[in-house]
Amino acid sequence: MQEFMVELTTVVPEGTDPAEVDRRRAQEAVRAKELASQGRLFRLWRPVGELRSIGIWRGDDEEDLRANVLGSLPLWPWMSAVITPLQSHPNDPGRAS
Repeated sequence: MQEFMVELTTVVPEGTDPAEVDRRRAQEAVRAKELASQGRLFRLWRPVGELRSIGIWRGDDEEDLRANVLGSLPLWPWMSAVITPLQSHPNDPGRAS
């Protein structure tokens, strides 16, 4: 699978019932754990003081990532995404020798 750096920003539509937001956020946590166990979500961070996340995600290609991985997130309809394909760097200390 290919790795992607994904920056996600979630904007809840004005007027959305808070109970709906809570429900989707709870479902989001469950789905993130499922994707992590499948090897699709590798790492996830939130910049200090910001309401966005930056993660390393995996997909067969960008279309698979959008349709089957990110598209399966309960908050996806409220998200915007910046997706950057990644490739290994020869000086990466995490590379296998």
